[in-house]
Amino acid sequence: MLPSQLLHITLTYGSPLYIYDTATIKQQYSTLTQAFEHTNARFFYACKALTNISILKYIRSLGCSIDCSSIVEVQLALHAGYLPSQVLYTTNGISFEEIQQAVAYGVHVNIDSLSNLAKFGATYGNSYPVGVRLRPNIMAGGNLKIATGHSKSKFGIPVTQLQELLAIHHKYNLHVYALHVHTGSEIKDINTFVQVIDVLGGIVPHFEQLQVLDLGGGFKVAYKHGEQATDIALLSQEVYKAIHALEQRVGKQLQVWFEPGKYMVSSCGYLCTQVTVVKHTHNMSFASVNSGFNHLIRPMMYDAYHYIQNISNPTGVHKLYTITGNLCETDNFATDRSIAEVSEGDILAIHNAGAYGFEMASNYNSRYKPAEVMYYNGEAQLIREADTFDDLLRKQVIIDDEVLS
Repeated sequence: MLPSQLLHITLTYGSPLYIYDTATIKQQYSTLTQAFEHTNARFFYACKALTNISILKYIRSLGCSIDCSSIVEVQLALHAGYLPSQVLYTTNGISFEEIQQAVAYGVHVNIDSLSNLAKFGATYGNSYPVGVRLRPNIMAGGNLKIATGHSKSKFGIPVTQLQELLAIHHKYNLHVYALHVHTGSEIKDINTFVQVIDVLGGIVPHFEQLQVLDLGGGFKVAYKHGEQATDIALLSQEVYKAIHALEQRVGKQLQVWFEPGKYMVSSCGYLCTQVTVVKHTHNMSFASVNSGFNHLIRPMMYDAYHYIQNISNPTGVHKLYTITGNLCETDNFATDRSIAEVSEGDILAIHNAGAYGFEMASNYNSRYKPAEVMYYNGEAQLIREADTFDDLLRKQVIIDDEVLS
């Protein structure tokens, strides 16, 4: 979006403000579907990245299915109009009661532990198809916090426990229709996905009813100008070759599933925030804004880079600033960053804020969560109101003064 568009919307709805451009989401999804048009592939939006109900409905309108990481996300997906057949619930260390609830909804379920798989078998036998999440013991991802397939990760059943898995499979005659692997996020190396297919290739023959290889997500998006992202066209070519070779070897056709989350919504989102104080010291210039890691935690949690633009003065002379928030905590968005000259009252747009921005927001320091706006067909539409004081009190049970006297 143009700086002038972002500025107009922010001045209309107030700051801090999340703005999502649906045209970008559509473009990202089109890139995936066009690249894989010659492959039997299916895409499930990993909605943990952004669950605003209007965004979920928009992604459903594109024809994309949805991947959920909690039973409440499953409920949100169904509420947004997804059919149970379009919903995948990939479980992670959850109570078996959540799995039972997912089965009651009729959605696809991936199970990630021998314990829950045994409970599933004892309860359902082969009456309900199930996917199994495996841990391939492959290190991948942008950093350790978002690497999920390595040998010390909590996610999935380790491939070294294949015999225990098969014992449960045979004991209960399970209908295993899918094998799932997600190795991490921010993956640039296409070979990671080929490695996963190689690992799964040795396991596929053990499951006669297998129909799906679920390769997860984790596609790298570009946060800096000129940064390398996952080459989706190359990915589709290499996956096609690896899957085709596997199909020839095992004598069956397989569908490939992917679960893009950040790839779908990261670049659609902007956190627009107002500069409240400009402070110059002997060695730094600070531009403090009316936001913090309570609204966008990625820079502090992952050392993530987000491009920041002064949309009030986009053509100004660049100077170095440390962009910092208003929390009683160190909450830098950027340190010694070159930005067009900043004055108090200016609006800054933090780019690539669509994924894990509002979704990981909090009320730390009792500050309000911001509003969200969706930019659709050239018009801005409010899709979540900003918090108010009443929202902070809504779920609290307030003890009467007389009790405390």
